[in-house]
Amino acid sequence: MNEILQIRFPGGKKVDAVFPDQTVVLSDQARSDGGEGSAPQPFQLFLASIATCAGIYVVNFCETRKIPTDGMSLTMSGHYDSEKKRFLKWGLHLTLPESFPEKYRKSVIRAMDLCAVKKHILNSPEFEITTE
Repeated sequence: MNEILQIRFPGGKKVDAVFPDQTVVLSDQARSDGGEGSAPQPFQLFLASIATCAGIYVVNFCETRKIPTDGMSLTMSGHYDSEKKRFLKWGLHLTLPESFPEKYRKSVIRAMDLCAVKKHILNSPEFEITTE
C-alpha cells in the first residue's frame, strides 16, 4: 500500500494529519468532549471533505465553461438520528447567482454528483488496521 498521510499526536485531544507535501490539517475535540476546541473535530473534517469535493467539481465545471463563481455558495445540511447516533441523510445546496446560465443548472448538479469522496462512501473501501 502507498502511504497517503501520517498522523501526529501533539497533545491533549489534538490529532493532526500531515501530508507528504508537509500540509498539516489540524483537528481537536470540542471543549465539551475534553478538547480545547482549537480546530475542527475529525468528523467535521470528514463532512468538509464531502462538501469541498462537490465544490471543486462546481469550480471545474464553471472554469471549463468560463462561468464566474462569484456569488456562488455551497452549504451542507444533515438529518441526524440521535437514537442511531448517525446521520441518515446529507444535503448539499448550491446557491447560484442570477447571472448563472439557466441551461447549465441541471448539469452543474450532475457535476457535483461526481464527487470522488461521495463515491468512496457509496462504494466503501475495505479497512485494514495493524500495529508495529
